[in-house]
Amino acid sequence: MSGNKAVAYQEPGVVEVIDTDYPTFELKDGPGVNPANVGRKVPHGAILRTVTTNICGSDQHMVRGRTTAPAGLVLGHEISGEVVEVGSDVEFTKVGDIVSVPFNISCGRCRNCKERKTGICLNVNPDRPGSAYGYVDMGGWVGGQAEYVLVPYADWNLLRFPDREQALEKIMDLTMLSDIFPTGFHGAVTAGVEVGSTVYVAGAGPVGLAAAAGAQLLGAAVVIVGDMNDERLAQARSFGCETLNVGAGAPEDQIEQLLGVPEVDAAVDAVGFEARGHGGGDHAKEAPATVLNSLMTVTAAGGALGIPGLYVTGDPGGVDEAAKVGSLSISIGTGWAKSLSFTTGQCPVMKYNRQLMMAILHDKVDIAGAVNAKAITLDDAPRGYAEFDAGAATKYVLNPNGYVKS
Repeated sequence: MSGNKAVAYQEPGVVEVIDTDYPTFELKDGPGVNPANVGRKVPHGAILRTVTTNICGSDQHMVRGRTTAPAGLVLGHEISGEVVEVGSDVEFTKVGDIVSVPFNISCGRCRNCKERKTGICLNVNPDRPGSAYGYVDMGGWVGGQAEYVLVPYADWNLLRFPDREQALEKIMDLTMLSDIFPTGFHGAVTAGVEVGSTVYVAGAGPVGLAAAAGAQLLGAAVVIVGDMNDERLAQARSFGCETLNVGAGAPEDQIEQLLGVPEVDAAVDAVGFEARGHGGGDHAKEAPATVLNSLMTVTAAGGALGIPGLYVTGDPGGVDEAAKVGSLSISIGTGWAKSLSFTTGQCPVMKYNRQLMMAILHDKVDIAGAVNAKAITLDDAPRGYAEFDAGAATKYVLNPNGYVKS
């Protein structure tokens, strides 16, 4: 095997499908690869023929030019695939396995991994704890929006689907296990959602919709989803959520109209650092601390905020010098006065992915329906990125090798 096609970021607003190298069991130099990782041997890895690989809102931050991602970076951290080669140190993963790949790359050997904190593995990124495929400052592991991809520590990282035929039949749901379903679910879990909870999810993109579906799975009594995009709000209503348009006014006022009180038990930030101010409709200006401060207002005293929305330490397009380094004007005094709890950072996917797989396989949740999943070809990726950026209420699933049948 000598070739591979992949989706690469080129400049703000531009992604292209490029010809690139077929993976080997060694990390090569390239755009975004940490110099300390160049030449790193991966005998513990597996090479996958990609079954599905999704476009994520986190990818969009890079494509909009809102990170320090270099030109030529191969994108894609939401991956499922078929194992086609294994390294010499791989013992349990077999050629032919159909697997889900957690977006967090973890070694399974460090203290954090052993404590199930796989989002902050200490051994895979020389610069900081935590790593991911195809993402800026995450160690330079090549992304999976490609025909083939290398996965390190295969016996540890890969979640094998128990039945090939069933997996391919349900692949549009199972593909969500690599990131957005566990990430949204993690947001709901860390917000303290339980049976009978009232929940507010800020953001009706795919992660927000996944958080809403996760809250329902946890037994929430009412799930309210807020956004400015009417099409995405309609998608939230399609599976039983209440909605509010934050462009029309303060969330607490609209929550009071729905619940009789202006507060919820639990809240989830599925927006992140490109948030806009509330009110003002489509003309609202970017105000990156808006969602965090709003959630502190609407969460009942003693409650919790789950924050799967992405915040970065380097944002060239930030609204001011503080925002460009991830320093936001958060009303921590409000959080302190109300004894609120906060959980931020990457979701530790392996903490949830097997349980959520079982929920999918046994028809306890329709996550593909909740996020309006749509399969497109690898060559159609630039169109998918453009439509998603324009606000389409769709989760685009790339189908590089024809496993997803129309």
